Amino acid sequence: MRLFLGEINEILKGERFSGFSQEMLDRIIGSLRERNNSNATINRKMAALSKLLRKAYKMGDIFSLPEFIRQKERAGRIRFLELEEEARLFAAIKARCENSYRLAVFLVDTGCRLGEAIGLTWNDLHDPRVTFWLTKSNRSRTVPLTKRARKTCKIPVERHKGPFSMLTQVEFRAVWNDAKYEVGLGTDTQVVPHILRHTCASRLVRGGIDIRRVQMWLGHQTLQMTMRYAHLATNDLDSCVKVLEVR
Repeated sequence: MRLFLGEINEILKGERFSGFSQEMLDRIIGSLRERNNSNATINRKMAALSKLLRKAYKMGDIFSLPEFIRQKERAGRIRFLELEEEARLFAAIKARCENSYRLAVFLVDTGCRLGEAIGLTWNDLHDPRVTFWLTKSNRSRTVPLTKRARKTCKIPVERHKGPFSMLTQVEFRAVWNDAKYEVGLGTDTQVVPHILRHTCASRLVRGGIDIRRVQMWLGHQTLQMTMRYAHLATNDLDSCVKVLEVR
């Protein structure tokens, strides 16, 4: 957010935010396009700016709100790990750091975000469930844990604030990147820790879990966000054929 604010200030050349207008917003979007920002990137930046402006408006720092129009996004292919890829990557992670391995397993089996997992405290775990409080949507959610995920949390309670509090995101990403290169995935730019969330979602959908329950599991604010995975439910239309078959 701080980097984006610096980018806005550069585009507006120091103009005062108190006079923020539709023309200023259009200029920002135009400049972002000139800098080769994709529609998806522009939408994320506009969401952050909209939130900031709404707060400023509520506090009386600005006197009107511009209209934010969502840019059309192209539906891209969602990358997820196959079981064989997961096994190779996780083995390499485990060889480097047991705590990072535990975290990786927890992430892929819960679909939570990296920050949500690292921020867990022991009070958030109530076997066999976990409650995430530090979420992107600011809404808590509780999900059941797989046997494998529960096992990752079984470490001495008195030594740390939570099951993964001994790690930082920087430390985990460093181990991840080293392991990724070792197993031949180094050139794949989509193989980042967040791919574990995509992997969890894809397995739920391909396993026949309906899209609304997947939305609840992931904690998406809107169903539209979860619909990115809907195409993976390849068997959803099979029952339609049975109805149409000529008897």
